[in-house]
Amino acid sequence: MERTQEPGRSFVRGVATGAGLSLLAAGLLLYLLAALGIIRLDLLQTPQLDQLYRWLMNNLGLSVLPFGVTLLLYLHSLGRLSRSLESDRPCDEVVQLAQLTDVWISLFIGIGVIWTAIGMRSALLHALGDTGAAIQGGAFGVLQRLVDGGILTALSTTILGGAGGYLMRLLKSLRVGGRLNRYQALREADGRRRIEQLLVEIRDAASAAPGRRLR
Repeated sequence: MERTQEPGRSFVRGVATGAGLSLLAAGLLLYLLAALGIIRLDLLQTPQLDQLYRWLMNNLGLSVLPFGVTLLLYLHSLGRLSRSLESDRPCDEVVQLAQLTDVWISLFIGIGVIWTAIGMRSALLHALGDTGAAIQGGAFGVLQRLVDGGILTALSTTILGGAGGYLMRLLKSLRVGGRLNRYQALREADGRRRIEQLLVEIRDAASAAPGRRLR
């Protein structure tokens, strides 16, 4: 009974994962079209969606797109890794998927760092580019120009990149961490058994050879 239920659960998980990835991809496409001005979310008569878009644009800007694409690739690789462990795929395939999942985590964190540097540079250029306006505006004016230049977006991407990266590592550990450790332990044990078997065969061959003794 368990064998018949397990494929069913795997199928349901696969369908749910595919639906979630499709919704995330559709959301990213909608965000891109709205950012480019191709569509207007306020015309869809969904105030919550329009408010969410404005909040994301004010706090994260266009960094939502690389963050979202990286998250999509991470979830896809994590799903493939989980299925590979369940179906006992070859070792090189499992290792490659595990490494690829770690690459997407590092890239997610890296996007936050890079976008922060770009945002800080843009904000400083906007605030201090016009020396006369900066002097006339005083400290408050410079601070306001920093905010207008995107310093809040730069700081928000730092938070998202760091927190998101740690959450992605946590999700990987919770979903495949135990199975991945068992898989690696079984592979190592299998390798040791092969080495021991080879040594036994060498010993037997040396013992069977005339005039030779195994020391």
